[in-house]
Amino acid sequence: MKYTFSIVSIFLIFFAINGCKEKETSVPEWPDFAQIQAKGELNVLTLAGSMSYFIYKGEPRGYEYELLSDFAESYDLKLNIKLAENETKLTEMLQNGEGDLIACNIPVTNEGKENLLYTGREVINQQVLIQRSNKGDTLLKDVPDLIGKDVWVIHDTKYYRRLKNLNDESGGGINIRTIDKDTISVEDLIEMVSKGKIPYTVSDVDMAKLNKTYFHNINIALEVSHPQRSSWAVRKTSPELAAVIDRWFDENRNNPRYKAIIKRYFEMSKMPGDEPAPIIASHQISLYDHYFKKYAKQIGWDWQLLASISFQESKFHLDRVSWAGATGLMGLMPKTAEAMGLTPEEMTQPEPSIRAATLLLKRLNKAFSSVENKEERVKFVLAAYNSGSGHIYDAQALAEKQGKNPCLWEENVEECLKLKNLPEYYNDPVVKQGYFRGTETINYVHHVIERWEYYKEKVN
Repeated sequence: MKYTFSIVSIFLIFFAINGCKEKETSVPEWPDFAQIQAKGELNVLTLAGSMSYFIYKGEPRGYEYELLSDFAESYDLKLNIKLAENETKLTEMLQNGEGDLIACNIPVTNEGKENLLYTGREVINQQVLIQRSNKGDTLLKDVPDLIGKDVWVIHDTKYYRRLKNLNDESGGGINIRTIDKDTISVEDLIEMVSKGKIPYTVSDVDMAKLNKTYFHNINIALEVSHPQRSSWAVRKTSPELAAVIDRWFDENRNNPRYKAIIKRYFEMSKMPGDEPAPIIASHQISLYDHYFKKYAKQIGWDWQLLASISFQESKFHLDRVSWAGATGLMGLMPKTAEAMGLTPEEMTQPEPSIRAATLLLKRLNKAFSSVENKEERVKFVLAAYNSGSGHIYDAQALAEKQGKNPCLWEENVEECLKLKNLPEYYNDPVVKQGYFRGTETINYVHHVIERWEYYKEKVN
């Protein structure tokens, strides 16, 4: 009996040990490019943000996203985007098989090379000083010039740590001012420099270049860190995918479409038309007033408000195309125009553009009918016209969660819309549309209404 028990025990131990070894040594077989192509889908991991991925007027946008879209189209692949909370999560999710590719700039490190294959275009990134360059401003041209200056950064970030090291290296004297509020982003600090609220901040150069298209009066020439290589990445078990991505970038870096993407994000101005429009006569704003009057009656709006929207979108230029693709007199996105019944040719014609925009405004007015005050509802409709209704619904949900009034714009919903550029808020469960640069929409509403008041005063 003892002998039998011993034999059984030995077998059980043997199988248990071998089972554990097999479990320890087994490696999941994640797909490489052949399997991805056969399935027809590419699962991509990225971060939410103005550089990588966001929703604008109901359509996905972002520098990395547009590159990805072109790549996926080249190989007839459906693109599935999954967002990670932070850079660390990206690599964890990749190794867990939640995606095939990390498509945002992650640092190239020796540690990373143990588990990743870096692929795609290699970016040399570094931190730069953001300073205002209005007429009369004195620009800092070398790191020692920072001594005695106030430089504002968010506490306990890589920018704060770099300034601390720089301060130590230079023997002290840099006045490092920190923001501890969780409602301020790097982009907010850049805007504060542009508006003269703070003198200096620090940013990665690619973020600085993008923000220079919003704020023309910032200078980003002074480098304050060593260069850091960064790239996209795949698992080490996906060498075919890495090779295909490398080849695609090599073949397309001089492609007009590739260059157009770079131009959209890093060169084209995104400054709004916030100046008063020149008035043709005391009774006329533009050449298209008769259309504004005709279609404004259909939604019970003041025709001068339609004119103000048009100037904000196009400065009354029929062939105007924004950085994001909004086209024509009323700045309609291609998919929105199609949904409103416009052909591509009609997008640059005055009456069809105004007719379609009016139909969109009518639908948005109905979508925000819960805002009972009509004057207040106009602000919500304008905000949704600029950003897409999803982001405004998000801001309303955040407002309600924070005890604010979801049917009031100033100091309520607009404040919550501004928070959607911060991870704590765009990752909140009540937020469905993710990251958004809300300042642009807040300014849009302000400028359109301000110009509308100007038109009402000046034009009979």
